[in-house]
Amino acid sequence: MYKQFYALFILFFITGRILAGGPQVSLHGQKEIGMGLVGTSLTLDASSAFYNPGALAFNKQLYNITFGISPIKSFVDYKAIQPSSYEARTISPIGTPFFFYASAKITDKLTAAFAVNTPYGNSLKWDKTWTGRYEIQDLSLECITFQPTLAYKVNSWLGVGAGLVYAYGKVVLNKAIPLAGSTGDATFGIDGSGNTLGYNIGVEIKPSAKLQIGIDYRSQLNMKLKNTPANFNVPLSMSAYFPAGNTVTATLPLAANIDFGASYQVNEKLMVAFSLNYVKWGAYDSLKFDFTKHSSQLSNIHSPREYSDKMIYRVGGQYVMCPKVTVRAGAYYDPSPCNPNYFTPETPSLDNTGLTCGLSFSPTKKVSVDFSFLYIQGKQKNLSFVPDNFTGTYKTRFFIPGVGLSINL
Repeated sequence: MYKQFYALFILFFITGRILAGGPQVSLHGQKEIGMGLVGTSLTLDASSAFYNPGALAFNKQLYNITFGISPIKSFVDYKAIQPSSYEARTISPIGTPFFFYASAKITDKLTAAFAVNTPYGNSLKWDKTWTGRYEIQDLSLECITFQPTLAYKVNSWLGVGAGLVYAYGKVVLNKAIPLAGSTGDATFGIDGSGNTLGYNIGVEIKPSAKLQIGIDYRSQLNMKLKNTPANFNVPLSMSAYFPAGNTVTATLPLAANIDFGASYQVNEKLMVAFSLNYVKWGAYDSLKFDFTKHSSQLSNIHSPREYSDKMIYRVGGQYVMCPKVTVRAGAYYDPSPCNPNYFTPETPSLDNTGLTCGLSFSPTKKVSVDFSFLYIQGKQKNLSFVPDNFTGTYKTRFFIPGVGLSINL
């Protein structure tokens, strides 16, 4: 009975939290990042292919290429509940979200574009011997999307657009198992990949020369991991309960987004904007994992999550200091979608406040070198994963510089 309890205990918590915490990454354009990550209503360059394909119809460039990268340095602090004085901090590697866009006007009304983005991802690493090692040791989630896009300018005030999204994802997870062997804790690892299709549609409205309004919908992506190796390293006495060569199949839902934004050109130099991003985190109601090989202690898992849909509030603006220099600033509030009773240290998502700034330097009319910086502070909070009785106080910080280049041909 003791061994059976541990086997079920291990599998329940291993398989149930690969995507816990909502791993959405919103770093898709240095200009937009500098303004609080707004972008739904903006028509700055080919990045509209991601933010709102409808806005792409109003881009003025005949041909545009825009690309960039935003390295992420993250810190997650964990503190055990008193009277314990135990503390731990992640030693995560630097993440490297990137984007690439290319657009071309086919006619005065029709524009084609191609977008490559990393809209979901997470890289987290704890010390292998930390107190939460049975929850997680390290996790890497990557998702890259490829989106061919068409936009059509219906008239002087209305543009529509749509893109087909092909997504490729990869998940790597490692954790300890509370079964002591001759070399210490037993371990579990998973390294799998999958792909899926989705879509992105948008509408851009220009009621006046100064006001722009954008609406965009990016569909949910159901990333399927098929026949992914489930690697257990357990004591010989337990090996029969974890069949060699076992694989797991799962569908990992990546949340849909409904975005609304507006921007206003106050004068020739100043533009202000805001965005409301409604994220359908409710897709994480549960996760199901099916093993190809079973034993008396190893069966398929149905793990509840109970995440909630959330609204992200963003505001920002830019000011043209001179023909070659434009400066930007912004802020946003991103509430956690996690159920406080199922909060885990894999991708700890707190109530986040982001502060941003940015600058563009244009040595010529055809080239813009864009810089941004984003600081995110997660509100310190005492949270638990009730089924495992794992409780503590979490605090997060993220430092994200970015650089990009935009070229008009």
